[in-house]
Amino acid sequence: MDEQGCPRCKTTKYRNPSLKLMVNACGHSLCESCVELLFVKGSGACPECGTPLRKSNFRLQIFEDAVVEKEIDIRKRVLRDFNKKEEDFPGLKEYNDYLETIETIVFNLSNQIDVDATKKMIDQYKKDNKDQIRKSQSKMSRDEEFLDTLIEEEQHNAAVRKMMDQEEVKREKAAKKKIQQSLIDDLMFSDMSAKDIISSHRQNIQQQQEEEQEARAATTAFSTGIKIGQHSDNIHLMKQEQGQVFHYCPLIMEWCGPEPPTMDEIYHDGYLRNIRAATDQERAGGFREATACHRALQDALCGLFSFPNINPSPVKSGGAAASSTASSSSSSHLPMVLS
Repeated sequence: MDEQGCPRCKTTKYRNPSLKLMVNACGHSLCESCVELLFVKGSGACPECGTPLRKSNFRLQIFEDAVVEKEIDIRKRVLRDFNKKEEDFPGLKEYNDYLETIETIVFNLSNQIDVDATKKMIDQYKKDNKDQIRKSQSKMSRDEEFLDTLIEEEQHNAAVRKMMDQEEVKREKAAKKKIQQSLIDDLMFSDMSAKDIISSHRQNIQQQQEEEQEARAATTAFSTGIKIGQHSDNIHLMKQEQGQVFHYCPLIMEWCGPEPPTMDEIYHDGYLRNIRAATDQERAGGFREATACHRALQDALCGLFSFPNINPSPVKSGGAAASSTASSSSSSHLPMVLS
């Protein structure tokens, strides 16, 4: 992407790092100085496209691409009126069609496609859904008030936490200063040797630190009383029961027809020659064209042979060999339906 800069005065962010670009409804950006110069009377025309603009509608450009800013502004204006929720529709299909209509309107207005027809459609929607728009706006205002309350509460809690941290720092500084002053006084007025005085002070400091650690550990304990990072001897782990190890037995299918090709045969024998390849979105969802082809061949070949004298019985993994033998012996004297 090209370097950000004002198209009128050619000032760039490289030459002026403090450059502030402003953008309006037309999507063309101007620097703050050019906006002040061109829109002295409060309104004027865009130097790029000639669109009539007002100075009060200029806002600070956040994204590098002005087209993105334009689309965001259009989307905000459209969503003020197209403010229905999913619960306002009888089904998901209707809601998806509604969302698709919104995206079409935003795309048309952003790219100057059928602007007049799109604006007429918006005006007609406003007339037809006047009451619904008013109700949704009032509901949104209540939700915004609730969010504002949560934000204010969080800001208040953050300010309280910051104040408590500052007080804790002040207390620590005062305690250190007190310890230093006490050490100096003992060295000046005590009859003990300097070595004994320093050793005594070190022991006192170490004892205070241990007490503070115990006080902190008391606040970092689970509801069971076990401190974080420690183990209790009163807790006994459950004994792991040893049972029979699970052995997987593959499912044996009785097709009552020709054996369908394997997945390797589908890939190498040209079965996918006339099958539409899966798209990237379908592959991301786990779909493979070979899987669908394999399932279709299974459905097509299953049940093509007839066994009128054999009663169907549930398939058991243990009787796989017997089942396959019976199928092969019964199908040997029957005509092949599909070669």
